[in-house]
Amino acid sequence: MFAMSLGDDGAELCPLEPWQAEEYLAHIDRGRDFIGRYIGLPDVCKDLPSARAFLQSYADKTAADAGRLYAIRLDGTLVGGVMFRTMDTAMGTCEVGCWLEPAAVGRGLVTRAATAIIDWAVGVRGMHRVEWVVAPANTGSINVAKRLGMTRDGVLRGAYVYRGERQDSEVWSVLAPEWRAHRAAAGALPGS
Repeated sequence: MFAMSLGDDGAELCPLEPWQAEEYLAHIDRGRDFIGRYIGLPDVCKDLPSARAFLQSYADKTAADAGRLYAIRLDGTLVGGVMFRTMDTAMGTCEVGCWLEPAAVGRGLVTRAATAIIDWAVGVRGMHRVEWVVAPANTGSINVAKRLGMTRDGVLRGAYVYRGERQDSEVWSVLAPEWRAHRAAAGALPGS
């Protein structure tokens, strides 16, 4: 297994796999209400079998080259994650998603982790379009999209049902040339 440093504060990015289901469930339990405000991970992972099944679904997506799941660790503790919720290598598009438990918010962890996986998607896998889909009320996630140099494409009105209520989704994206320019302006090039 690998771990990639996300800075000098003990933050790392590494795979999140089915054998880690117990740790993952404990992490979700620590942040269940906070994480569940905008995304359904807590609703999907209610117990150990469902947590293991969720992690296995991403192991299967990884094997099919259709998605990936990574843990964000702080001093060795699982505090959140980033993912390629979807990945279509033939079309050159993917969607990045994220979550954090409350104790990890405000440290730039998601921005750093998303930067690392977008660098890989654009620089190594040749993705042309990287999407970020967010609830309009989720200002923290919208601010991450802005820090990643993404552009707000628009709002999908009434796009899905979450906890019994119809919800809108904002779609943000960055295209490969824009990402390269964004990273060059930050002093780093994709793949570095």
